[in-house]
Order: sequence, then C-alpha cells, then structure tokens
Amino acid sequence: MTGKPDQHQQAESVADRIIERLGGRIVLALPLGLGKANLVANALFERAAGDRTIDLDIFTALTLEKPSWSSDMERRFIEPLNERLYPGYPGLAYTKALRDGSLPENVRVSEFFFVAGRWLSIEIAQQNYVCANYTHAGRYVLDRGVNVIAQLVAKRGDGANAEYSLSCNSDITLDILPVLTARREPVLLVGEVSSQLPFMPGEAVLPAGEFDLILDGPDRDRPLFVVPREPVSAADHAVGIHAASLVKDGGTLQIGIGSLGDALTAGLILRQRQPELFAGALHRLSPSNQAAGRETGTFETGLYAASEMFVDGFMDLYREGILKRRASDGAILHSGFFVGSNAFYGFLRSLPEEERALFRMRGISFVNELYGEEERKRADRVHARFVNNAMMVTLLGATVSDALADGRVVSGVGGQYNFVAQAFALEGARSIITLNAARRARGRRESRLVWSYGHTTLPRHLRDIVVTEYGAADLRGKSDRDCIAAMLAIADSAFQEELLDAAKSVGKIEKNYAIPPNFRRNTPARIAEALAPLRKEGWRASFPFGAEFSEDEQRLIPALRLLKHSTASRPLLARAVLASLTEGRPDDEERAALERMQLAVPASLRERLYAKLLLWALRHGE
Repeated sequence: MTGKPDQHQQAESVADRIIERLGGRIVLALPLGLGKANLVANALFERAAGDRTIDLDIFTALTLEKPSWSSDMERRFIEPLNERLYPGYPGLAYTKALRDGSLPENVRVSEFFFVAGRWLSIEIAQQNYVCANYTHAGRYVLDRGVNVIAQLVAKRGDGANAEYSLSCNSDITLDILPVLTARREPVLLVGEVSSQLPFMPGEAVLPAGEFDLILDGPDRDRPLFVVPREPVSAADHAVGIHAASLVKDGGTLQIGIGSLGDALTAGLILRQRQPELFAGALHRLSPSNQAAGRETGTFETGLYAASEMFVDGFMDLYREGILKRRASDGAILHSGFFVGSNAFYGFLRSLPEEERALFRMRGISFVNELYGEEERKRADRVHARFVNNAMMVTLLGATVSDALADGRVVSGVGGQYNFVAQAFALEGARSIITLNAARRARGRRESRLVWSYGHTTLPRHLRDIVVTEYGAADLRGKSDRDCIAAMLAIADSAFQEELLDAAKSVGKIEKNYAIPPNFRRNTPARIAEALAPLRKEGWRASFPFGAEFSEDEQRLIPALRLLKHSTASRPLLARAVLASLTEGRPDDEERAALERMQLAVPASLRERLYAKLLLWALRHGE
C-alpha cells in the first residue's frame, strides 16, 4: 500500500503496471462471488496468455457465469434472459479457457467453492479445487504467497478525500490485509470501481491510501451480476414453515441462499403477519403432536443476523420489522459477502447511509467464528439458529452438502462446518439442516434421506436438527436407534420401508420396529393438502418476493423442469411424446408462453414436436 493509489481508466494499463511492479510471477486473489475485479483479471489473463514468461496463479471462489444451455429448448429460454439480465457483463476469460481446455500452461486457477453443479464435468477445475472451511481460505491465500488482491469496490468522494468500500466482499480481504501489512512483502491492493455497488459503511470502508492501483473508467456504470431468486415449491414452503417454528423471538439467525432460504423467510413473515394461519399450517403439516412446543408467535423483540452471506431474505425480514434486534455495536446484521437480485442491490443503494450502517460487512472470521471478541459475540448471538441446506442426510445424521461419493465437488464446504460448530459452542443455539425428503433425477424420484453415502461434509457426531417437508427431527444427544426412528418419521413414505430394512439389516434398530401410522402418510399429496388453505389466502406463491422473470417465464420454469426429467432417457421421452399428442389447443396464457419460446407458430416438424411437448409440460408441471 503506497499511500496514494495510481489512477487508471483502462484495465490494460492496470495489468501492465502490476507486471512492471511485480515481475513475472503473479499470485492473484479474487474475492468470492460478486466482488471480483473482472476487467483487471481479464487483462492479466490476456497478458499471461500472450507471454508465457508470466506465471499467473489465480485463487478464488464462486466464479459467476451467465447461464448456459445444453439443448435447443433451454437455449430458447435462456438466451433472451441473458440479454435482459446481463447486458454488458464482462465474463471472466479464465472460465471459457477452463471449459474449452485452452487454459495456458502458465496459468492456474484454483477455487475453494463452486457455483453448485457448474464444474462437475470440468476435470481441470475438479483437480485444482481446494477443500477448505471459509475461515481457512484466507490462510491458504497467504500460504500461496499472494501478491495481488483485485477487488470490485464502491467509491465515495474524490481525490485525497476518496474512500472505498469493500462492500459485497469484506470477507477474506479484511482478514488478510493486516497480516500482509505486517509482512512488509510486495503486495498490491487493486480496486475496480463500480458505481452500481452499494457503499457499505463501517469496517468495510478503506481510505484511498490503502490501495495501490484504482481502475475507475468508463465501465464503472455497468450492471452488477444478478442472481435471480429461485421458485419455491410446495415442499420448500413446508420446510420453511417447519424451520420458522424453530426460531425464537429475540434470537439470532443465519440463512443460506436458494429456494429453501426464501421458504424460511416466507414462513417467518407468515408467522409475523398472520400467526393463526401459520400455526394452522404447522399443525396440518405435523403428524401427531409433533408441533407441540414450537414457536408460532410474532416477533416483538425481533431477530439479529450473523450470516456469512447477506441474502435477499434479510432485506424482506427487515422490511417486515422482523430483523430489528441490535447487536452491541448497533448493527442488526453482520455478514461477510453478498450477491443477489436487482431488487436487493437497489434496496441497499436506496437506503440512507445511517440506515445502511445497520447492515455491517465484516471479515469472515468475525461472522463465522467465536474467536476474537468472544464475550461480545456470545452476548449478541443468543438463541442462535444456523440454517443450512444439504443434498443428503443419512439416517445416522451425517450431512452431505458439497460433493459426490466419487469425489467430484458440487459446491464446497463454505461456512457450514463453522456454523454447526458455533451451534454446539453457544448456549441455546441449534444447527438446522434443511432439505427436501426426495428429488426427481433421471426421470424418477429418489430419497434424499439415505442409509449411508460415500462422502460426508458434517460427521454424524455433529447431528442436531434436520428438517424436511414432513417435519423436524431433533437428533442432538440421541442414540443411534432413536436418530434412525426420528429420521424415518420425516422421510418420504415411498422410501421408508427400504430405509428401515437397511437399518434392521445391520442391527441398528430392533427387528420388530414399525414406523408409526401417523408418519406413513409422508407424501407430496398430503403436503399439497396441508398447504391448500395458505394458497387460498394468497400465500404459498412460487415467487413469494417477486422475480427477475416475467409471468410467462415463471410459468415456463416448472414446465421446462418437468420436460428435462421426462426426456432423460429414450423410454421416458417416448412416453412424454405420446402423452403430448393428446393435448388440445393452447389457451391465451399457454400461447403467450409458447410465443416466449418462439414456438407459437412452429416452422418445422421438430418445432411442432417441441410445441406439443411444451404444452403438455405447461399443463402438468407444478
């Protein structure tokens, strides 16, 4: 850090200056998610690709890419969406090189967290994956000898009075800057200014003198990368209601991204606005007396959030007056990073600064650990509920969240272990793992509660609460036998006997054990029946908080999902084609959806088949 940063308007001149200052070896740290300095990274990549004497080592996580397609039907949906949501977004050049096999030998890219499922089939990405807790990633950056940190920043003021906010990514940068300063080794902090990035005050703000190079050019006004909110299914809503009943007023909350996080948010808001309706839904969803003792009242004291990711849902909880309990420093939320919808970015930009200061971006060690300021953190994080998603959970309580049994990585560990550890370290805290009990894959339904699996993210000795649409299983401190019984009670009934037989075959539950009748109606039909009154009252929407998608696109999403599952094999495709031939003429809404897909007036036999299949899917998708 030089005391006065060099100002540049072109990324290429920034790259040249970096190479001039550091020579041929560049270890580039790019923040997780939104906060990457894409233009600077691309300029450095271009220089390295053209000059093999430059050694470029990139360490990052959650590389954001515009959606891609694998079929003509997907292209028809995604291509116009990309044009609307990502105008002028400069994709990262290294992603294309990784995918098409053209990455130069003098360039390496390592990530410690992937966008879920996007890199499963890319061998070089899988080989260079670094398995890490979020809190350890900064240490690994330092161990690699990082000498450039290139980050998207928000700017306030000009000249000597300029300040820069790390905004969406205070997470690792704030943790490692003091260490780098103390080492007195050549390290360049590079800021790429975005006028669209909200200026987050507090610890995320750095004076201009902390930076060595600033890119503040004509691209500063380009839109931020958008992550559209996902549709929330009936099963998701049921999970959300169960999880919302475990959250205490006056407590602490952590939420993950995705449809289950939005379902929990919707459940909490339903509980706040219409507690009787919430309690009724919880009762209908809960066999026997399972819901007794759950939380169904409104939030008088409110919640405080300690969440590694500042998700859209916290915006909604704040607007509802639920997220309002202040920590000892006056904040209602402490977080390490954010990436979200256009509405979310607009919300943060529109807040007066004193109100925006309620949302404090901190180093990830502050949010995800108790070490450092421990007494204060314990006082703030009362009745904590750390809610995280999983791909699978075993009947013995082990959680699978990040990778497959064959070793391929789906996403990453992130902070999941950190929050589970906090749940056991904090008085009155609980870890809540949420997932749907079943999923559709390769044209058939599969249980996501399994007897065993060849990979574990969270070992079974850290089992706590597991929630599916069929209920909540409290596993903390329970015997293996009792864990199995509790997990069977929240499994889909299509798989309960198979799972029970597996447990009996190894003597982990008595041979004469039978699943109680109250838990043998765990079916999608019962969930739909239990949630029907909510739909009549205007709740249980697929997009409870609005969407980046048009109404036609919202209707198309479940239809396209059904088509993908129904055409996963030739026999399934044949059945779908036969079923589609009996469909009549489209109504006005269906015709609008066909027009969105450019299939309202088919121009070929293939397009006529596409139109028939899509009409069938529109009528039979959820």
